[in-house]
Amino acid sequence: MAYNVTVARPARSQSNQATILCVEDNAAYLQLRKALLEKEGYLVLTATTGSRAVAVMQRVPVSLVLSDHMLRGTTGVALAQQLKAIKPHVPFVLYSGTAPEVMGNVDCFISKDETVPNFLSIIKSLIQRHAA
Repeated sequence: MAYNVTVARPARSQSNQATILCVEDNAAYLQLRKALLEKEGYLVLTATTGSRAVAVMQRVPVSLVLSDHMLRGTTGVALAQQLKAIKPHVPFVLYSGTAPEVMGNVDCFISKDETVPNFLSIIKSLIQRHAA
């Protein structure tokens, strides 16, 4: 189970560290994304289901949500609607191979074909823009 909400209080030097909630039902992809984002200095929480993502969002301050679109039992677009009802100011990024026809409450779509540097640049920009 990839539900990670044990959050230690960061040291003062890391108090501006952004927290990303990664939602993906494929454990291998989830771990790869988590490792990449942590390497960039982000605190990464994970959820493998929409209901776990909702639970994390209700309990933990999150700077950005990064979600796959096709999840077991829901879609990224439907999850965006649920999470925006909890915290409307938190950017929701859909990371998928194909853009959905309707984006709904999704703030940004990133194709899985995007290069890693561009992917990281988009994530950083969204977090900075919404941190102000």
